[in-house]
Amino acid sequence: MANQEVNGKVVLIAGGAKNLGGLLSRDFAAQGAKLVIHYNSESTRAEAEKTLSDVQAFGAEGLLVQGDLTQLSNIKALFDKAEEKFGKVDIAINTVGKVLKKPFVETSELEYDSMSDINSKVAYFFILEAGKRINDNGKICTVVTSLLAAYTGLYSTYAGMKAPVEHFTRAASKEFGPRGISVTAVAPGPMDTPFFYGQESEDAVAYHKSASALGGLTDIKDIAPLIEFLVTDGWWITGQTIFANGGYTTR
Repeated sequence: MANQEVNGKVVLIAGGAKNLGGLLSRDFAAQGAKLVIHYNSESTRAEAEKTLSDVQAFGAEGLLVQGDLTQLSNIKALFDKAEEKFGKVDIAINTVGKVLKKPFVETSELEYDSMSDINSKVAYFFILEAGKRINDNGKICTVVTSLLAAYTGLYSTYAGMKAPVEHFTRAASKEFGPRGISVTAVAPGPMDTPFFYGQESEDAVAYHKSASALGGLTDIKDIAPLIEFLVTDGWWITGQTIFANGGYTTR
């Protein structure tokens, strides 16, 4: 199964309209894949349509699907629409996440529930639905965070709600393995995208830039090839969380 290609395969990306997800959509399109590009809300529609246009410019087929994935019916609908358009999915990637930087004692129940829904619940049921729907020898990958290996405060709900995804990944890989399906998670460092800056002060940004051994924030261009590898030639890696952060944290 070496030298796997994505040409002609169906790649579904949750959060595939912008930032890392948008780059992945474009990269896979350039390799001849068929793209199912999920985006969350109307506020992202313009970026989603631009990404679809770029995908089509590569000569690839693409489908946009909008939905709040914290509603399980929308996860099912996402896979339904993918199957209606292209048949079964071959590769399923979840880039969805939400950051909250806040002291433990100031966190509300509403914030806790929201962080749990977006970072844990969506991840669990995305993997679950992919496990039901994906082709044999398919690939599943979830984006988590390098804070899982950090000794820090203020990110209790973000890192805390991403942490279960490591075990979701292990359990799913064990259960889906007999079908040739690999399941992985990728843990980037703080990425140089709008997703990161909304939570951080100037001093905190400076710290994060200085904290990695190789210097600077994580570039999405350094993460996309890793995910692309894991869902192609790197299929033999399964059940693991791969930390890719320039030495920001390590285990």
